[in-house]
Amino acid sequence: MTFATTATEALWFLPFVAPVAFYVAWSDMAAMKIPNKAVLALLVVYAVIGLIALPVTDYAWRWLHFGVVLVIGFGLTMLGAMGGGDAKFGAAMAPFIALADLKGFLLIFSASLLAAFAAHRLARSIPALRALAPTWVSWSSPKFPMGLALAASLMIYLGLAAAQ
Repeated sequence: MTFATTATEALWFLPFVAPVAFYVAWSDMAAMKIPNKAVLALLVVYAVIGLIALPVTDYAWRWLHFGVVLVIGFGLTMLGAMGGGDAKFGAAMAPFIALADLKGFLLIFSASLLAAFAAHRLARSIPALRALAPTWVSWSSPKFPMGLALAASLMIYLGLAAAQ
């Protein structure tokens, strides 16, 4: 799979996106919440590093991705299909993804969602693993911590783009 996002662009973003993505995955599993500060941190990364990594026209147009995904995400939140933090984090992720890569990204997200769901449900059924993080809310919640799949999807996308 080849991506419109170049290896150079992805390599600029990866070191700054990775800590935010890992924090989001951890926070959503621990508390079933994606903090606004994580969403804002990801937007700041795009705002600053995007100016360096992307051509100016691409940088500007990708802000539209944020708005479109935010509107769709809040629509899904109102329908109960996802949480508000998931919608905000998904919107903050959107500028990092080239529009030409949408189909590939959705494939990555689909696979990540299935893998994260299966891994989370398996891990929470194993007492020894639950004991490693006994206070995690996601172990007993009927809901799934979507931040785990969203963060993984963004990291996999940027990692694959960097490797091309």
